[in-house]
Amino acid sequence: MKLVVLDGYTLNPGDNPWDTLAQLAELRVFDRTPAGQIIDRARDADIVLTNKTPLTAETLAQLPRLQFIAVLATGFNIVDVAAARQRGIPVSNVPEYGSDSVAQHVFALLLELASRVGEHDAAVHASEWVRASDFCFWKAPPIELAGLTMGIVGFGRIGRRVGELAHAFGMSVIAAGGTRRDVPGFAPFAWRDVPELFAQADVVTLHCPLTAANTHFVNRERLRRMKRSAFFINTARGGLVDEHALADTLRAGAIAGAAVDVVSVEPMRADNPLLAAPRCLITPHIAWASLAARRRLMETTVANVAAFLDGRPIHVVN
Repeated sequence: MKLVVLDGYTLNPGDNPWDTLAQLAELRVFDRTPAGQIIDRARDADIVLTNKTPLTAETLAQLPRLQFIAVLATGFNIVDVAAARQRGIPVSNVPEYGSDSVAQHVFALLLELASRVGEHDAAVHASEWVRASDFCFWKAPPIELAGLTMGIVGFGRIGRRVGELAHAFGMSVIAAGGTRRDVPGFAPFAWRDVPELFAQADVVTLHCPLTAANTHFVNRERLRRMKRSAFFINTARGGLVDEHALADTLRAGAIAGAAVDVVSVEPMRADNPLLAAPRCLITPHIAWASLAARRRLMETTVANVAAFLDGRPIHVVN
């Protein structure tokens, strides 16, 4: 069996070895694969692993040896799963590996929005405290999270973990999506429809997959419903958000701030409107990338490949 990893660098930049995977099949790992080289590199592969390198129906049709695809992520929209199914190729993902890391990053972003730690650190290092007349100063008063309402769109594993952390901070939690009969064990908690959630929450955070139906669902109308004092956070998928609408909303001061870990085109392009938007924190798609999370991702990927080789594929999404 020949196994090809098309874009392995983000999973293993040197601290998360492929050794266990190499014991299962003849392994070739490419750090990155440009679109024009996908077919050449995967042509002789029985198994292909991909994170963000697209496997379209047209590409799959030119890979006659391909028997199995393992996605190095939870989201699998990078693969045409319907075309793979038609060709009898199972596609597996990694459904759970980064919930704690992503939830932690949500609160890193939220706490920066609320307390502006980085901004105040920069001010101190610029000698503003040295020149201050009082024992303290602030660029803006910190915002206390206790008593505020966290609105979570997408209440799966990550969304629920975010809800638990919000509860620990003393926040009320409202959620849209997920299985409504599966109520979490903390209170106060309530289900809301998406329009209600955007109108009522002090913080809106996205944790839903990207589909054709919800592309740009965070649009001008949704953002217009938010409180002027509210924050918006996206660590899910950039395509969920109309970035021009979000940038315009921030420029108008219609919400208090935003933080995104994902954008519509990655790597980010120089003309992305969020780069020039005020009160907008941007991190480079790192919420998932703790070493602990990447090790779990590697372990589950190895299990996915081993299960396929044993004739009992697991975590199949198609």
